Amino acid sequence: MQGTAVSLYKEFIVITKLRTIARAWVVASGLALVAVAAISTPAMAQTTAPAATAPEAAAAPAAIPAPAAKPADASKAADNPYGLEALWQGSDVVAKAVLLILAIMSMGSWYILAVKMLEQRKMGAHAKDAANKFWNAGTVAQGAEVLDKSSPYQFIAASGLEATKKHSGLMGHIPLNDWIAMSIQRSVDRVNREMQGGLSFLATVGSISPFVGLFGTVWGIYHALTAIGISGQASIDKVAGPVGEALIMTAIGLAVAVPAVLAYNWLVSRNKTVMDDIRSFGSDLHSVLLGTVAKP
Repeated sequence: MQGTAVSLYKEFIVITKLRTIARAWVVASGLALVAVAAISTPAMAQTTAPAATAPEAAAAPAAIPAPAAKPADASKAADNPYGLEALWQGSDVVAKAVLLILAIMSMGSWYILAVKMLEQRKMGAHAKDAANKFWNAGTVAQGAEVLDKSSPYQFIAASGLEATKKHSGLMGHIPLNDWIAMSIQRSVDRVNREMQGGLSFLATVGSISPFVGLFGTVWGIYHALTAIGISGQASIDKVAGPVGEALIMTAIGLAVAVPAVLAYNWLVSRNKTVMDDIRSFGSDLHSVLLGTVAKP
């Protein structure tokens, strides 16, 4: 019985060992399969990546001719939606009126500047002519005759000479000295008024054109914000265009004002020099006329 039990026990031990070995083999096989799967997955990704990139590489040569779209970009750049043309086309009656007013102010300023420059140049030539011819004449009448009829110096000389001949009637109660001085002074003042002509327009343009441009900006921003509110799109690309176009009004107003102010100051300075020469001429003429009349 003991031999049978021992043999049975031995068989049980052997069977248990076999089962343990079988289980270990199954576990080892499973681990091996997991390891192989973990190693083979990156390898498959590496092998499939070239296959996936192959169509992209094949499509790359087809994408090379992309620079051919440059003409379209150039046409878009040419059709700038934020330029002066777009501002004029998209503006209403008030904005267009503001632009026209600024354009008229600018053209008027440049016209007055050109005319006054030519006028002052002629005044300089008349001053040289008077210095060379008038004071070398024998009499005031002869000196007035040799001067150009459009010369202010000829006008002043003729006015002073006429005052010496028309000192009669009620005018005779005025001392001759004062009468000649009054006549020459009135002539000088008239020349001064003519020299100041157009400067008030430059002063007006220089002072109000920035505010006219600012009004156009405020009006444009109001309509731009109204349109943006109606459309319901407040992105930067929707806001930048209309508001930027409205701000152009302020820039145009400043571009009109700055040349007008500079021209005004420059012309006033040159007019002062011209009028100093004319006043000196009138003072000398007054003394000459008094000396001529006092001679027996």
